Amino acid sequence: MSSSDLVVFERAPARLSRRRVRAFARILRDEVAKGHEFCCLITGDAELRRLNREFRAEDRVTDVLSFPALPGSRPALGDIAISVERAAGQARAFGHALDEEVGILMLHGLLHLLGMDHESDRGRMRRAERRWRTRLGLPAGLIERVRT
Repeated sequence: MSSSDLVVFERAPARLSRRRVRAFARILRDEVAKGHEFCCLITGDAELRRLNREFRAEDRVTDVLSFPALPGSRPALGDIAISVERAAGQARAFGHALDEEVGILMLHGLLHLLGMDHESDRGRMRRAERRWRTRLGLPAGLIERVRT
């Protein structure tokens, strides 16, 4: 997988910098995932709803989904899917750039691929997300926004 394959843009508005998103994905791969590959699909609400329905039996749109690789399937952590429509709305609501929101969602999804689960890990993922957000210069993350 080449570094350009880290992110697949199925849908991307003009205001989303593909170059910045790809550069951020490389930083996540190198620093957070310690060199382990992943793939992130940037798509729309309809595809996130379909994926959520098919793989989680939840018929609703969400902003980010993570799909860990099956053991022995390939040498990567797995896949992340992000709804650019949800990301754009959340960026407006929280007053930051779309690139930053996509970064927040990608970091969140990657932490799930690394085995963290904010619903059951007694704050481990929340602490990791906060630490990485600070280090990477991102605004408040998903878990913090839910708790505030």
